[in-house]
Amino acid sequence: MSTLTPKGLKWTYEDYVKIPEDGLRHEIINGEHFVNASPGTQHQHVSKRLQYQLYTKIELAGLGVLYNAPIDVQLSEFDIVQPDIVIVLNENVRKITPTKIKVAPHLVVEILSPSTAGNDRTIKKDLYERSGVREYWIVDPFEQQVEQWMLREGKYVLAPKGNVIRLSFVSDIEVDFETVW
Repeated sequence: MSTLTPKGLKWTYEDYVKIPEDGLRHEIINGEHFVNASPGTQHQHVSKRLQYQLYTKIELAGLGVLYNAPIDVQLSEFDIVQPDIVIVLNENVRKITPTKIKVAPHLVVEILSPSTAGNDRTIKKDLYERSGVREYWIVDPFEQQVEQWMLREGKYVLAPKGNVIRLSFVSDIEVDFETVW
């Protein structure tokens, strides 16, 4: 993930929407412009299988909606990201516009790529925490591991690791990562 922000300039959503279509993933974090290449095949394989489980258990069950990248999530004037997977429960669906999600999602999933892993674990984790994202998963398709970060009193707490992840914000929903890898 590389940054293209000149020193002292803070990008906004208005700047973001003026970026010409170039096939890359653009994000604004803390007013800085980041550019990412398209994800690789292992990333997409894991994303597809994880989306299927979450879509079946959340959206088809009528609990909320699931979006996959690219989808704009505007968390503030200076924070526009494109997570790999986003879940918004019905209580906040009205804050989804035709062009973007304007609310902290209930779940954000970032699937690591070599070029994004550092920022996914640091600046994006900090952004999601301070924005009130209830749960953040960092999925490592190469090591076949998941970090489940749950928001507790405004701070992320790491759940014990395992191959079955239980959502903290919806009772009785689990994702079996044995079928994802």
